[in-house]
Amino acid sequence: MPAMTPRPVIGISTSVLDAAWGRWDSIRTVLLAERYPSVVQAAGGLAVLLPPDAAEHAADAVARIDALVIAGGADIDPARYGAARHPETDGGEPERDVWESALLRAALAAELPVLGICRGMQLLNVVRGGTLLQHLPDVVGHHGHIGAPGTYGRHAVRPVPGTLLGELLPDPSVDVPTYHHQAVDRLGQGLSVSAWAEDGTVEAIEGAGFTLGVQWHPEQGDDLRLMTALVRTAAAVRAQAAVTA
Repeated sequence: MPAMTPRPVIGISTSVLDAAWGRWDSIRTVLLAERYPSVVQAAGGLAVLLPPDAAEHAADAVARIDALVIAGGADIDPARYGAARHPETDGGEPERDVWESALLRAALAAELPVLGICRGMQLLNVVRGGTLLQHLPDVVGHHGHIGAPGTYGRHAVRPVPGTLLGELLPDPSVDVPTYHHQAVDRLGQGLSVSAWAEDGTVEAIEGAGFTLGVQWHPEQGDDLRLMTALVRTAAAVRAQAAVTA
């Protein structure tokens, strides 16, 4: 019987927050929406969680995975891009900022496939020297990028033809699940815009190789094209590494 090809290992960043369940009123917990690993699995990958750790261990973590997903979550500390805190910017997760920044730098240096989702896209931009709009309604004049509390909104995005995202999503317009009040402002070094919202908001950015950030939440929808492409690219990277080892 032929040996099965190992599934590519997709590392997903997580939060560490206080949570409550059962008899526990508050316990420190590694948290990640279940849809992240389930979509990785549906796309053929093996999902592993990467909770915050010391930044010096990021390269070791990256060496053990085939692709990296930076998940959505709290606002990034604006001090990381040289800005004062806006009244609508939340308290964030400083420990996660440090760890995920280190993961991104290590993954980019190793030319590992990267997918940043919502906060993950914003952090990719910040790590590359870019800045953020801290409260998008101040700029676009509406709250259409965020759903009601505890729910995702939806709106259309326009992929840019000729980009990686445009190849993966060749539709002129894609309806996406969304929940964010911040967005990319000044682009980071080596990045380009690969999707826009109708109101001019940057909805996707990308860099060299498979370095992609999307402002929406593909894990919350039924469209597996982005995750399937990430897993497929990770599998190719793994196969190439095995050949050259």
